[in-house]
Amino acid sequence: MQKIIFMDVDGTLVNDHGEIPESAKLAVRKARENGHLVYLSTGRSKSELFSHVLEVGFDGIIGAAGGYIEVGEAVLFHERMKQEDIELIVEYFNRNEIDFFLEANSGIYASQNCKKHFRSIIKKILSENPEAKAQIEKGIQHFHDFLIEGEDLLSREDINKVSFLGSHLSIETISQEFASKFTIIPSTVPMFGHNSGELMILGIHKATAIEIVINHLNIRKEDTFAYGDGLNDIEMLEFVQHGIAMGNAKEAVKKAADDITDTVEEDGIYNSFKKYGLI
Repeated sequence: MQKIIFMDVDGTLVNDHGEIPESAKLAVRKARENGHLVYLSTGRSKSELFSHVLEVGFDGIIGAAGGYIEVGEAVLFHERMKQEDIELIVEYFNRNEIDFFLEANSGIYASQNCKKHFRSIIKKILSENPEAKAQIEKGIQHFHDFLIEGEDLLSREDINKVSFLGSHLSIETISQEFASKFTIIPSTVPMFGHNSGELMILGIHKATAIEIVINHLNIRKEDTFAYGDGLNDIEMLEFVQHGIAMGNAKEAVKKAADDITDTVEEDGIYNSFKKYGLI
């Protein structure tokens, strides 16, 4: 019987350097050959789903941590942040000298010093691990180059979510500031630094999007799987029939899951697909 699988990207499909293990590519392709549906379910906006990710082949996309849904080539749902809320975020982050970027399907829009901050991250990684140059070029360097600088951030009306880099303010402090409007979680990308995080529209998460998808496709909840590692995956793993945490997942995610597979680097996706008879 056909199953539907929802898969996070960072820390689940790709490793910390943005690379996809060949075993994960094989697992996704074989599962689809077997008649199952495989959807991305990620905090990334569509513009951040670079070609090496999409080329694996998927049946649809849940992006912006549930704020955007694409089934095949049809857009089923798209919730954007209000412009007045964007203005509040931009003013607060600029005043507190926190580097950030606004995520939209049209592109990723960087604050004034954001790309400079990324360059310092890259420099630090290379100084500590010079042999990581090839991985850096495929991962964080590619993301840095993709960032759009010099845009009028206050004029944007197409923003899905906001991410901020390592901050001198705690996640708790930032959460208190915006708790009435947004869900704030620590970043799912460790290299973004301590007290980095994401602001998402309140009440929207991956589980709400999954429910929309399976209702649209008339698929039973009993036939759902999900794979994740970060805090924005918890609702998703709890909602589906088989919620599976990666071996490298945060402890809270493992506790919320029905099962735990191996890490990204240990072929966690492939091994779990095999275990459940998806391939």
